[in-house]
Amino acid sequence: MENRERLSSRLGFILLSAGCAIGCGNVWKFPWMAGQGGGGGFVLIYALCLLLLGLPVMIMEFSLGRASQASPVKMYQKLEKPGQKWHIHGYFALFGNVCLMSFYTVVSGWMIYYFYRFLTGRIAETELNFGAMISNPGVNMLFMGIVIVLGFLVLSFKLQGGLERVTKYMMVALLFLMIVLAVNSITMDGAKEGLAFYLVPDFAKITPNVVVNAMNQAFFTLSLGIGSMAI
Repeated sequence: MENRERLSSRLGFILLSAGCAIGCGNVWKFPWMAGQGGGGGFVLIYALCLLLLGLPVMIMEFSLGRASQASPVKMYQKLEKPGQKWHIHGYFALFGNVCLMSFYTVVSGWMIYYFYRFLTGRIAETELNFGAMISNPGVNMLFMGIVIVLGFLVLSFKLQGGLERVTKYMMVALLFLMIVLAVNSITMDGAKEGLAFYLVPDFAKITPNVVVNAMNQAFFTLSLGIGSMAI
């Protein structure tokens, strides 16, 4: 078997898995989806989908990655029996990761752009117009390029020295920011009503569309279906 670099600790594995799962889809998309889906009802269905559907699939992906010690493309080729066609999904997984990268490099570029504007003190609402920003190809290409270069820079230090080390710092920073945002949110006017909307299910608002959206969000939350957890 090929001598592959491994993560140095269980904590590194947990933080890296969490970093793969906790992204724009949860920080930005989840609150919007919950609001559109009626609040607590959407959250309830989402939690059930995580436990009943997402968790078993995630464990399966972990098992496939552990058993094969290979990328999603080669993973099925090593584990499937002769004549089986599971390896076809490996190519879909590769395509899905490429599509995901094309999305996240752009969105991450937007974040770095806004952070740059914040650091330079140019944070007036008129200066941070989203429509004006995305219609400027120079800004989009520049900051997307910065994200790609930073990604290659981290990966050039390999698994333990690059990805695992950076993830530990970034995930701790993310946890700290989320705690600060949560504390700030519950001290704002209308926090009680907001928490009730978010946590108390209104079963009359649970429609088939809400169920489908919650299930999609659960799979997106755990980065399932494209081999991320197997990796």
